[in-house]
This record gives sequence, C-alpha cells and structure tokens, in this order.
Amino acid sequence: MSLTTQDVAHIAKLSRLHLSEEEMETYRTQLDSILTYIEKLQAVDTTGVPELQHALPISNVFREDVVAVCESDVHAQLIENFSQKEGDLLEVQAVFNREE
Repeated sequence: MSLTTQDVAHIAKLSRLHLSEEEMETYRTQLDSILTYIEKLQAVDTTGVPELQHALPISNVFREDVVAVCESDVHAQLIENFSQKEGDLLEVQAVFNREE
C-alpha cells in the first residue's frame, strides 16, 4: 500500500495538524514504511500459535485472607493523642465556610 500526499493531507486535517509540504513528504514516507511493515506482519502464518497476554511469564501470587485482630485499642489511642477533642469527638479545621 502506498500513501499519497493527499492521504497525508487528509490525515493531517483529521488530526488538526498544519503541515508544510516538506513535513507531509516526511510523514508520507514514514507512514508508508509503517504500513508496509504491517503488511509483512499480516502475511505471517500464526495458526496454531497461542495468544500471549504478556511477553514474559507472569503469575499472580495468591494468599489466604486472614483476619488480623489488633491487640491494642487503636481508636482509644487515636482519641488520646489528638490535641483538639471533646469526649470521643475529634475537632478539626472547617472545610467549608458556612455563611448564614
């Protein structure tokens, strides 16, 4: 398949690119080379070749889900260490300015 300068101009218009004549010829040559390579790849007989998801062998590591019980009372420690509190409530900086 051979691309023409008009084909490249059409692709450039669809891509909203403004190309000079020199750039169009450069891209025409490069795109033509890419399409020629794709034609070569399509000619390869791949029957009987399994599909690959990854080029390297990768396996997922599975483990059992184990419920871990924390020995200390994290909630109580959090409240104890918080500087601004009222009972079990933590006082934080306002996120929204409320105008009434």
